Amino acid sequence: MANDAVAGNAVPLARTVPGQSSEPRDPRAPSADEPAYDIRAAIDATLTAFLDGEIGALDEIDPAAGEFGRTARESVLAGGKRLRPLFAYWGWRGAIGGSEPVGPVLPALAALELLHTFALVHDDVMDSSATRRGRPTAHRTLAAQHAAGGRTGDGDQFGVAAAVLVGDLCLVWADRLLGHTGLPAGTVLEARRCYDQMRVETVAGQYLDVLGETVVGSWSLDRALRVARYKTACYTVQRPLLYGAALAGLRREGPLAGAYHRYGLAVGEAFQLRDDLLGVYGDPRTTGKPAGEDLLRGKPTALLMLARELATPAQRATLDGHRHGSGTAGVDELAGVLQDTGAVHEIERLIAARVDEALAALDGSPVDSAARKALGELALSATRRRA
Repeated sequence: MANDAVAGNAVPLARTVPGQSSEPRDPRAPSADEPAYDIRAAIDATLTAFLDGEIGALDEIDPAAGEFGRTARESVLAGGKRLRPLFAYWGWRGAIGGSEPVGPVLPALAALELLHTFALVHDDVMDSSATRRGRPTAHRTLAAQHAAGGRTGDGDQFGVAAAVLVGDLCLVWADRLLGHTGLPAGTVLEARRCYDQMRVETVAGQYLDVLGETVVGSWSLDRALRVARYKTACYTVQRPLLYGAALAGLRREGPLAGAYHRYGLAVGEAFQLRDDLLGVYGDPRTTGKPAGEDLLRGKPTALLMLARELATPAQRATLDGHRHGSGTAGVDELAGVLQDTGAVHEIERLIAARVDEALAALDGSPVDSAARKALGELALSATRRRA
């Protein structure tokens, strides 16, 4: 199960990567407590109940709108580790302690999964990806519906256009679900400020990601890490943690907010660096996506940019030649070049250093003890996953 990677049962990459071990790096992070499992179920139940009502409203507009809504719902509920709501939950629990009921904050936590779906659906359109979580992407699903319905016009174009609307709908749904949060208006408003900042940073990071593919020759490792920070780190870990803390009424300044900031940035960047490795060396049966897509397109990930810095002239020619369409190297050959440059080993070192930094941020912080344990485990499992 995909969720095992976040529940403390992470396993090593399917394809051998130098320097990777199946054992946790740091004994300071014990297994997460049982509430981590319960919160996933509560998030899914919240999403299901909310989406059932929204689909009903679309059915009233037109049966076709209802079917469109059901396709969007499938994108939300089909798989996923629920990482962002989990980080937000532990950010909230770490600030408020163990006595407050989670029910009033569940809509705010579940809204993050709708925001995530918006980002994934649009990202798949931008990258022309065929699969996500082992299933056809939204634009491919909608194109197939076009063909099955015997409709006129370009099915692929219809799929892209309708998928953009799926992403838009999920973004609207996220806002609507956030509005169901059962907390004082002032608390929700403060959390909304964090939520809005997260969305701006995500869009900025995604734009930089798209831009990077057009100017690879002038891109750098520092720029690639900046993309990782804003496209992934902020909206996967750092902002959800701070968002959860805001739902607990925590001020934006102070020791706990500072610890969340440092922990979130470190784990979020390590998460993206692991994603870079999985994109090349992961098993498609586990990741749900073909291996090497970003590599074949020359997407300037930190892994590729580091490899170019470390490469010999011949190795760089192989990497760059294929990107410009003149090379014939396959994914396996390119993956071998990356390893030979030492870039894979260095990325593993960067991941380990960031995990150490995250665990150090938790040490001595005024976070609730149960949350400290869970966040320690999440730091390891989110950065050692295989999907």
